[in-house]
Amino acid sequence: MKFDSYHPAINFVYFTAVIAMTLLFNHPVFLCISYVCAFAYSVKLNGWKGLIFDLFLVPCICAFALYYASYHHFGITNLASTFIGNRITLESIVWGFVLGISWGSVLMWFSCVHAVVTSDKVVYLFGKVSPRLSLVLSIILRMVPHIRERAGKINTAQQALGRGTGQGRVFARVRNSLRLVSILITWTMEHFVETSTSMKCRGYLLRGRTAYSIYRFDYRDRSFVIALFCCLTVIMTGVLFDQTTILYNPEIIFNRMTPLSGIFYAAYAVFCLMPLALQTAGEWRYGRNRMLQFTPPPSSR
Repeated sequence: MKFDSYHPAINFVYFTAVIAMTLLFNHPVFLCISYVCAFAYSVKLNGWKGLIFDLFLVPCICAFALYYASYHHFGITNLASTFIGNRITLESIVWGFVLGISWGSVLMWFSCVHAVVTSDKVVYLFGKVSPRLSLVLSIILRMVPHIRERAGKINTAQQALGRGTGQGRVFARVRNSLRLVSILITWTMEHFVETSTSMKCRGYLLRGRTAYSIYRFDYRDRSFVIALFCCLTVIMTGVLFDQTTILYNPEIIFNRMTPLSGIFYAAYAVFCLMPLALQTAGEWRYGRNRMLQFTPPPSSR
């Protein structure tokens, strides 16, 4: 019941839609919903690594907002002035935060994409449409964990020679790090050429090729698609009522929030929380079934 067990086309459509809406909707409520849901889902999928990455984005967003406000001076609400006399406005700061939160949410969603969409799903989706594109994407997706693993092995081997990235003085560490990067680049290029040549020899780029696939579009996928497009229909209605965008230049102007706006917010929240809910429900069912499997039956006297 986990989201990664659904059909690859559903994964592709969902992530494409949620990333597109995160970039297009600049209303604070929609941005906050997308940011919180992406944060929670990223932590659920990636654990502590996802939490560290998501928390690292927070100061980056704040720094970008301050940088943007110091170099863009639109708006009518003057807050302060820089040392060269340029004014800092409320509208520029808010718009800087909007851009930072939007791109931070997109990065977190992409971390979820990397955890859910595996290389075999990419090959299944793009293999018949564009074999070359699917080959490149599958190699890239597989190469990211391979590079991390190979970097650890290279660093361990270099430490035996006294050339590890944490050994020696500052300049020695920089030189050792550059040596590690050079070895990684050489290995990555050789691995890319070997993989592409191997797939070419197997006839991957031939026309009319067929590929074995374990994915089937069943009733569970149809139910999810119905729920998905119901949420999208409500959200697109909100777009028609101009409930998803705000003007920030020269002043902040947005439509009045009504009870109908709450329906649009709720639909977007449900849409963003769907994979997290499926992931949590799947893990809960797995834990319950495992507990029932290993629980001994009561003894009868």
